[in-house]
Amino acid sequence: MKSFHIRPSLALRPYIDRLWGWESSVGEPVQLPTLLPGTGAELYFHYGQPFDFVDSIGTVSRSEAGHLVCLRGTTMSLLPNTNIGFIAVRFKVGMLGRFTPMSAASLIDQPRSAETIWGAAANQLIDQLMGTQTQVGRLRLIQKFLIERLQQDSTDGLIEQAMQQQYRARGALSIDNLAAKTGLGRRQFERRWKSFSAQTPQDTQGLCRFQHTVRRLALDPSAQIVDAILLHGYYDQAHFIHDFGKRVGLTPKRFIQALRDKTHFYNTSLA
Repeated sequence: MKSFHIRPSLALRPYIDRLWGWESSVGEPVQLPTLLPGTGAELYFHYGQPFDFVDSIGTVSRSEAGHLVCLRGTTMSLLPNTNIGFIAVRFKVGMLGRFTPMSAASLIDQPRSAETIWGAAANQLIDQLMGTQTQVGRLRLIQKFLIERLQQDSTDGLIEQAMQQQYRARGALSIDNLAAKTGLGRRQFERRWKSFSAQTPQDTQGLCRFQHTVRRLALDPSAQIVDAILLHGYYDQAHFIHDFGKRVGLTPKRFIQALRDKTHFYNTSLA
């Protein structure tokens, strides 16, 4: 299976972490991962077979050719596929709202088709991607589409910046500290954060800690669970096991081993 990941164009770089993709050989069976809750959002465009997935209540569905995944409080288990071909756009934390007028609350925890978000223009893009034979051509079309929809002004720049700071700190910043940096009172800060992201600051803080810990364990086979959880702000192993079980419904040891043995969508940082 072939894979790639690249930095976006300069115009998109403040808002998008990377564009990346997978493509399997004809008939090559690919074990796909279970997607976990996190802080960002991923926009997928399939030119191969879209994902078949099982949601947290056991329902099997097929994604659209273009769809957004923005998990905060649930998981999404992708089923094996023998015709993988997709390009994904990984938005930075807090930056999805620069590209869509839809509220954060309407986008989280269930796949949304690109058509639902952007209408006929999304379907036109998907048709163009299907008719394009090169990754360079597909990447050019996707970035053009996003640049045309980029809103230069944030709906709440203070909260947007605070979310970025919390993510870079791996969830280590106290809510009072973040609020003080914005110049807002604690209650006003929490109200604006909830309005902007459909989550409380504490929700996002916990997701930052969880996401960074799981990413470390997935990318570094030599990393020990105890070392990783202490590095990323958990009090002790019991605290992490409880948090992991609440978010995923499994014990971390078994899940992390399976994650390392199969495929996952965690990527190393781009220079």
